[in-house]
Amino acid sequence: MHAVVGDHIAVPGRHVGEAGRAGLVVAVKGVEGGPPYVIRWDDGHESTCYPGPETRVSHEGHLDVG
Repeated sequence: MHAVVGDHIAVPGRHVGEAGRAGLVVAVKGVEGGPPYVIRWDDGHESTCYPGPETRVSHEGHLDVG
């Protein structure tokens, strides 16, 4: 996975019917755009994120599926 500051990240819910989470990448701590990322989630809090394979990053209008 690759992200840059300003990208949007979406994590689906873990269980059926559970809402997912979305946020903005505010810092990239990994090498060459890799994780971990600092995310400002839509609810306003920030946390460090090591995204799983189900996580999607959108940057410049397209979706990164890897």
